[in-house]
Formats: sequence, structure tokens, C-alpha cells
Amino acid sequence: MSGSWKLTLPCTRAEAEAIGENEFALAEFDPVPVLMTSERVSDDAEQWQLDAYFEERPDPETIAAVRALVPSAGDIAAEAESVEEEDWVTLSQAGIEPVATARFYVHTSANCGEVPAGKHRFLIEAGRAFGTGQHDTTLGCLKMLEGMKARGLRFHNVADVGTGTGLLAFAALHLWPAAAVAASDIDPVAMEVTHENALANRVPLGRLPGQLALATAAGVDHPLLVRRAPYDLVIANILAGPLVELAPSLTRVLAEGGTLILAGLLDRQLQSVATAYRRQGMRLAGRIEGEWPALRLVKRTRYGVGRVRRPGPDGPGLAPGFGSW
Repeated sequence: MSGSWKLTLPCTRAEAEAIGENEFALAEFDPVPVLMTSERVSDDAEQWQLDAYFEERPDPETIAAVRALVPSAGDIAAEAESVEEEDWVTLSQAGIEPVATARFYVHTSANCGEVPAGKHRFLIEAGRAFGTGQHDTTLGCLKMLEGMKARGLRFHNVADVGTGTGLLAFAALHLWPAAAVAASDIDPVAMEVTHENALANRVPLGRLPGQLALATAAGVDHPLLVRRAPYDLVIANILAGPLVELAPSLTRVLAEGGTLILAGLLDRQLQSVATAYRRQGMRLAGRIEGEWPALRLVKRTRYGVGRVRRPGPDGPGLAPGFGSW
């Protein structure tokens, strides 16, 4: 597109793998650059390259941040070059492989592949919001949801806080189709992406059971989210700092005996996050191990806002910017 730019730097295979595993790389920039790594045409399997794509010409600070991802490039000169719209869209999606779990198949439009039999597919484009299924945090949450479904757990009122692309909310609604599901994010762009993805995947939008309601909100600070509480399932795939900060409010809207799934934390941050929620009356009921673990917590019955109710219509009131869905 006019005004789109590419910066290319050599890197090692180890650096390329580290970039591919870090979905938060350069997340401090807005818009976030799209990072693509590929093996160079060479007899040396350790020689790779990094292509960084930008919507605007990168400034020296941004270029320095990209360079920091590939220390092996040293002082090699690199200039940003303009790219055409078709190149930008195609190249930014081409390297993203589909993700398959026990029940789901997540892919981009540029790389669909063959959908395995028995799996429900979601089309989730990468770029403007977090949560494509590629990162261990989102993947861990998907597996946690699938595991609860396999054990016969049933949920009627679900909230996905920090929804990003909307993928986890979509998955929850697919697994429990009679549930009322709400998805929120502090980022209005993420909520636009969730809306687009819901339409692309034919996810029913609305405020009744079997539908997805959307709200732009910091945590659960929104009338729609407060009014629909208590929830029997809350999903929060964000970062460790916000998870600790939100511990009181997330547990407050959770019903007694309700389930809370947490992700976005590193393994070394697990104890501090778990302690914050233990102090709010939560107990650890399960986890998925790894560098980016996912936690399943249950609210002890002596705490809480009461038994979960099956949600009905929310009545008047609209989520900012999204009308009545």
C-alpha cells in the first residue's frame, strides 16, 4: 500500500526462532510492525533473515528496536524500502501456519490448508490484534477450554477479558452454544477486529444466550459486563502485571464455584500471579505447563457474588461504539 515499508536484516536461526515465539515483540509500537523470518538461500542452515513490515516509514527509534531483535546483524547497513499494497498483505500473512488443536483449526486467508475432519475452523487474520492461536498463551487457553468441555463441564455465562482477536470468545461460544458470551478489550482497534472476525466466522452477535456481546472496556469496568455478572467462566489472556492488578475485580464478577482461566504470564511470574488470586479466594485447579503457562482457578464457595444465573436480555444500554448487536 502507499506508505508501507519493509526493513530487511540478516539473523541467525536461533534469533529467528526467538522472534517467531515472541508475539509481543515490538508491541510497544502503534501500529505494531509485522515480523517475518525466513531461511536464506545458502548452504548454511543457520543463515536466516528478518523482514519487518511497517504501515509508515520507520523512524530511527523503530529501526533500532528491530535491530535489537537480531544482535548478530551488528552494524550491517539496512534501509527501509517502500512496498506495494499486494506485497504487504500477502507477505505479512504467508508465513503464518495454521494451528490445529483437538477441536479447532485456526488459519489466515493466505494459508488455509486442508481443514482436518472433525475440527471447527476459525479464520483469524494476523496484524492488528493479539490472539491468532500462534502464541503459547492463546494456544494454552484453547486447550484449557477443550479440556473442560471433554470433562463435561458446562457454562452458561462467559466473559473473555482482553479478547484481542476474539478467538477465545468464539471458541467458548462454539463449545457451549447455549451460553451468553461477552468479549471486551481496552483497545478499540481490538474490538473492531473482533467484530470483523465475528462476521467473517459467522459468530452470532447480540446479548442473548447463544450470542456474543462486545464492549470496549478496561478490565470489567463497563456497565454491560457488570450487569451480566456473576459469570461462571472468565477468561483473561493478558499480561502478568494487569492480571495481578485485575485480581480483585475479576474475582468479584465470578460466581461462587466459577472458573477463571489466566494466561499471558511467564513461568517465572506464575507464583506472583497465583498468590494475588489466592488472596481473593481462588484455588488452583489445573494448569498447562510451559514457558507461557495457562492456569485454571476456581472460586471458593465462601466467597463471591452469588450463584450464577442464566443470563437473559441485557435491556437498554449499548457498548460504546458498537450499537445494539
